[in-house]
Amino acid sequence: MPEHIADNFADCELLWIVIGDIHDQTGNFGKIPELDRATGVIISGDLSNCGGREDAARVMRAIRERGLPVLAQIGNMDKAEIDDWLTGEGVNLHGKTRELAPEIAVFGVGGSTITPMKTCSEFPEEAYAAWLEEEWKTADKYPLTILVSHNPPRDTVCDAINDSLHVGSTAVREFIEKEQPDLCLCGHIHEGRGEDRIGKTLVLNPGTLASGGYIVVCYKHGQLTAKLARV
Repeated sequence: MPEHIADNFADCELLWIVIGDIHDQTGNFGKIPELDRATGVIISGDLSNCGGREDAARVMRAIRERGLPVLAQIGNMDKAEIDDWLTGEGVNLHGKTRELAPEIAVFGVGGSTITPMKTCSEFPEEAYAAWLEEEWKTADKYPLTILVSHNPPRDTVCDAINDSLHVGSTAVREFIEKEQPDLCLCGHIHEGRGEDRIGKTLVLNPGTLASGGYIVVCYKHGQLTAKLARV
C-alpha cells in the first residue's frame, strides 16, 4: 500500500515535497499526491549518475513541469558543473542559506564526504564544518531551521549501510549536536531510509525517488513537522 500521508497534512499552511537520489529517474515524481497542495520542492542531491549540466537540466525540467518553486543541490554523483548550473539557475542550496518562509531558513550542504568509490563530488569533513558554520550565521536568525545535507549525520539510522557500518558525516553530526536545527533532511545512503533524532533535531532519509521515497514537510501554527512517505 502507498504510504500517502495527505490526510495527515490536510491543514498545512505551507507544504514542501523533499526528494533526493534521483539518479536520472524522475518517473515517480508525478505520482506524489501531495504535489497538488505543495508550496515547493527541495532536492537533497544526486540528480544524476555522475552526469553534467545537461543531465541536471533534464531532471529539473521534469520536476518543474508542475510549476512549483524548486531548490536543489548536488550530491556526490553530480559533477561540479551541476553546482555551477544550479547557481546560474538561481536555485542552488549547496553552501547557502535561503528564506523558505518569513520564519523558516533552509540551508544546504551537498556532495558527500570521501568515499572508497571516488565519486564525482566528494569533500573532506573540514569543508562541511566550515560551510555549516558560515551558513548558520544567517540561519540562526530564524525561529525555525531546516538543514538539507545530502550526506547523513554519522551514527544514525539514516547513514547505516548495515547494522554495523555507518558512513555518515561526523562534521554534520557535530554541527547538529551543537546547534540543533529543527530538521535534517538527507539522502546518499539508499539503504538508510528512515528517521532518527539527534537531540531535538529530527533526521529523515527518504531513500531513492526510484523506490518511491519522499518527505513531506509541513508548517502550521508556527511549527514544522515532517514525515516519510512513499508512492
